[in-house]
Amino acid sequence: MDAEIAPDEVRELLDADDEIRIVDIRSAAEFERGHIPGSENVPFHALADEIERLDGAERVVTVCPHGKASVQAARLVASYEGVADDARVESMEGGLSEWEYELETGDDTGESSGDDSEARADEGPDAPF
Repeated sequence: MDAEIAPDEVRELLDADDEIRIVDIRSAAEFERGHIPGSENVPFHALADEIERLDGAERVVTVCPHGKASVQAARLVASYEGVADDARVESMEGGLSEWEYELETGDDTGESSGDDSEARADEGPDAPF
């Protein structure tokens, strides 16, 4: 893992159309309630099994509710040999609780994964995380 990245920097990268993969590690239900536009959902419990989805990625930012679990996810991604040798792998500092921009709702990206029955068990208030 290279470091943590501030939400403002993530937004700038998205606005610049940089080659960036935002990996949201929350459950599918949490992801559907609200996620960073263009992000993809790979729940933390499935990350090791689905990490090959990141083959060839040159820049990956992991995201979770408060920026704690995403640090562990970033370390896992950085250790994966399918990610480019010179890839930057970062965790979004403060998680979604620090994201002050718009969120997409629903499965707008078509990248959701995970078991719906398990996701429903995680459902709580209407907050996106």
